[in-house]
Amino acid sequence: MELHSLDPEFMERWTHFAHEEVVREPGQELDPRTRSMVILAALIGCQGIDEYRAALPRALDEGLTPVEVKEIVYQSVDYIGMGRMRPFLTATNDVLAARGVALPLPGQATTTMDDRLEKGAQAQAQIFGPHMLEAWKKGNVNRWLAANCFGDFYTRTGLTLAQREMITFCFLMAQGGCELQLIAHAKGNMNLGNDAAFLTRVVSQCLPYVGYPRSLNAMTCIASAAQ
Repeated sequence: MELHSLDPEFMERWTHFAHEEVVREPGQELDPRTRSMVILAALIGCQGIDEYRAALPRALDEGLTPVEVKEIVYQSVDYIGMGRMRPFLTATNDVLAARGVALPLPGQATTTMDDRLEKGAQAQAQIFGPHMLEAWKKGNVNRWLAANCFGDFYTRTGLTLAQREMITFCFLMAQGGCELQLIAHAKGNMNLGNDAAFLTRVVSQCLPYVGYPRSLNAMTCIASAAQ
């Protein structure tokens, strides 16, 4: 409420835009839980830690579970790195603890250190096509991508595979400078049923939090992926 007192004219317009105009735009709506997911992911991607702390309680009130929130944060480490993810993990723990949520939460891992590479490659293939089953053999980074990014995180329960691709799209869109990866993951989303119209709604709902330039770039990437 401090900004509403200190910057009332600005907050009146921004709040109306973000919480009324954008939310109710015909043809651009998302259900409240999905909208909460993409906004949290976008705020992590753009490093909006203060706004994340404000948005997280609203997301929980909209029905997101603590497990879903933690899975969004955990998966972001592969796209923004631990250096930028850690403040969001700390903020999440603070908010959950303040709401009386017992931590740590139940584990969601489905892989072991022995099968993470195999199952990660299978997840990649499910999203991007069968050629990804062998992509890990191209070098150490490709191997880490399969075993760590996909094997350690995409295989976890708590979120569906389509939801994981959706939040990855948001991480990439919000941080900018990742247009090649954004096109690839837009295609991955489409392969899982998150079509161009859905991704456009995602961008629209995130726009107040990431701004116009990155939103317009994301729209261009969606169009490129849909060709």
